[in-house]
Amino acid sequence: MPFEKVALITGANKGIGFAIARQLGEQGITVLVGARDEVLGKQAADALADDGVTAVPLRIDVTDPASAEEAAREIERRFGRLDILVNNAGIAGGFTGAPSEATAADLREVYETNVFGVVTVTHAMLPLLRRSPAGRIVNLSSHVGSLTLGSAPGGPLAGLSMIAYQSSKTALNAVTLAYAKELRETPIKVNAALPGVVATDINHHRGQRSPAEGAAIAVRLATLDEAGPSGQCLADDGPVPW
Repeated sequence: MPFEKVALITGANKGIGFAIARQLGEQGITVLVGARDEVLGKQAADALADDGVTAVPLRIDVTDPASAEEAAREIERRFGRLDILVNNAGIAGGFTGAPSEATAADLREVYETNVFGVVTVTHAMLPLLRRSPAGRIVNLSSHVGSLTLGSAPGGPLAGLSMIAYQSSKTALNAVTLAYAKELRETPIKVNAALPGVVATDINHHRGQRSPAEGAAIAVRLATLDEAGPSGQCLADDGPVPW
């Protein structure tokens, strides 16, 4: 008999996070709809529940360690463990200028959510994930975080200059790899998921892919079997170089 899984998705009240919650829920997984705003989180969970998904709103501000610890205590109280953590919450930040014009504050704004937020939430949830027979951590990254793709002359990212967002995803890739190496001898698998250019608030809905399409790779990595990879950066069409 398969055990009933519990998944936490941060930033799950809209966009890719909401689509991930829906797709995991459709597989019979209890989804914790992580959201900074309690009202928006409840509305999202209610919408999923209306479609037959077992969805529970969970307030969590990834930039606030106290909030993450409180969320972990609530998960422990209600479920005793966590099987899947999808670190989806992310921002693009307000800086759009040349790299030479960026300040540390411009980068810090983005890193607080995209990097430090992932570390904060993962730190809080790892004790619960260790109780799972098959823990999975999925970090939502991006092709723009690949140093290999970004440094290729004439490549698709050659003209892109988003120093805060790009470097935050590069750092996230390194964080993902570090966790995967530490947890290699455990049942927990840690991977980075690349959803592609998805139409969401972060790009003013100018992406070519739908949230449901972007969610697919994260859902696949969240539900890997024992033979699945760990410590990889993966898109729908396979591994992406770091």
